[in-house]
Amino acid sequence: MKELLMKLNACPEAMEWAGDKSWEEIYNTCHRGDWLLWLFKRTNPDDLQLLTLAKGHCANTVRHLMKDERSLKAIDSAIAFGEGKISREELNTSADDAAYAAAAAYAAAADAAAAAADAAAAYAAYAAAKKENQQLTADICRKYLPIEVWNIK
Repeated sequence: MKELLMKLNACPEAMEWAGDKSWEEIYNTCHRGDWLLWLFKRTNPDDLQLLTLAKGHCANTVRHLMKDERSLKAIDSAIAFGEGKISREELNTSADDAAYAAAAAYAAAADAAAAAADAAAAYAAYAAAKKENQQLTADICRKYLPIEVWNIK
């Protein structure tokens, strides 16, 4: 696995975490959904539908933080595409709309963070929530991207 990760230019943090682990150990113990999604995209480049399904369910974990309907529609569209209920064109339209919403949401979040009265406490809460969400999304990846479908042996 170490050679594959190096060939794919995995980030240093992922490389360090993976160390000499086997593929099965990495798959079963990875604590970050973003790493699993990244690896699946690179090892299964022709499986957009399954990848999009997993990404949609991962994004759905923060649905409660989204205020713009375009972002919510993008999540629903990703899941629908992953389930074969909508076309790639419908997915692309929804994603384009969501990109504008995400830019606005990012700006609003940056403003809110800058205005936080207790920035250290806010950051600590954010870091804990981020770590919890990374584990949750890793579990989601294992649910929707079972080890048998990966192009890694």
